[in-house]
Amino acid sequence: MRFAPLFALPPIALGIAAAVWMISSAPGPAQLEGEAPAHPVRVLTVAAQEIRPSATAWGNLRAAESWVAVSEVQGEVIWRHPDLEPGRLIPAGTEVLRIDPADYELALAQAEADIDAFSAEAAQLTAETANTTRILALERERLALAEGDLARTRRLAEQGTVPQARLDEAERATLLARRTVAELENTLALIPSREARIVAQIARTQAALDRARRSLDRTALTTPFDLRVTEVSAERFQTIAPGQVVIRADGIAAAEVVAHLPIDSFRRLVASVPGGVTLGDMMRDLPATQIDVTLSPLSDPAQEWPARVSRIKGVLDIRVRTVPVVVTVDEPYAGADPPRRLPLVSNMQVQLAFKGAPRNGVIAIPEAALHAGMVRVAGPDDLLELRAVTPAFAQDGQVVIAEGLTPGDRVVIDDIAPAIPGMVLSPVEAKE
Repeated sequence: MRFAPLFALPPIALGIAAAVWMISSAPGPAQLEGEAPAHPVRVLTVAAQEIRPSATAWGNLRAAESWVAVSEVQGEVIWRHPDLEPGRLIPAGTEVLRIDPADYELALAQAEADIDAFSAEAAQLTAETANTTRILALERERLALAEGDLARTRRLAEQGTVPQARLDEAERATLLARRTVAELENTLALIPSREARIVAQIARTQAALDRARRSLDRTALTTPFDLRVTEVSAERFQTIAPGQVVIRADGIAAAEVVAHLPIDSFRRLVASVPGGVTLGDMMRDLPATQIDVTLSPLSDPAQEWPARVSRIKGVLDIRVRTVPVVVTVDEPYAGADPPRRLPLVSNMQVQLAFKGAPRNGVIAIPEAALHAGMVRVAGPDDLLELRAVTPAFAQDGQVVIAEGLTPGDRVVIDDIAPAIPGMVLSPVEAKE
């Protein structure tokens, strides 16, 4: 066998062989010893603090007291107060409307006359009773004499000393006396029933008298409290009927609004009350003094009015799981200076800011530091830790942590991509 000389190989094969030899004989890459660079991040050292749970709601104002004047009598309107117009303010105790009282004055006079007549009849019956009693006493004495005379006449007749006609006459006189006594006794027996009838008639007439007086008093309508008129449906010379609504008005002493708060939000507002509060306690005895409320009109949020929680309505809204909280504002017209400061009138839309009782020893972090239930913590030696936490609630850009963090932990508030546990950090304390 004969081999071809080396120079007879193709040039490409020679190039490949030379490259392989050079790579295999070349020295390896240089290795430098050192640590990975630290990732600069901002951290927040958590500490126990005091937080007041808050909630926000919206609603429409309404007057805490309202007056619907319904006519209880019929008649013609003969007088109307000059200020009885929608929008006017009228103080308490002001007569605003008067109905013609003539019919009720006549009814009152008639009832008083009937009372006088029945009183006179009662006096007459008393006199008749006395007279009949005296006459009955005399008739009984006469009856006794007649019976004595009859007995003597009967004995004489038996002896034959008097005729039979004399005996018959004595018997007739005795029977007549007995009849007279019986009639007088019957008359006296009927007197109590006559007295009872008169008493009943007096009572019935007295009721009519009281009704006439009551109707007469109700011919004048007087405002029960300081109010603002919203509707008037009675004019002068107009005849109104019983049951007709003539005036509608709202009280100006206080206004209220029903705020529908989620049950969880409302529970947070009162959760720190000593002894704990159940939902039943909220409905029964609300610790309203533990909740501060500020009210602002939506048309001018810069205006703020102090308010208070007055009560909880009796029925929860099950469909949306909310608690209907009634908030009251005292003196909604105080300091009003339109258009700079508007009064709180009915149907005004307002915003309500609630603040509950303070909670002490609470740990809160920025919402941006919570990532799907995990918090990034700068641990010992500035190494990154991913820690699971239990959030309680969020408000004002912060999340209250119930479990998972303790005071002194350094929470990373910057975003790290990717966040690898154990990576080296260069933490810088963030300014609050």
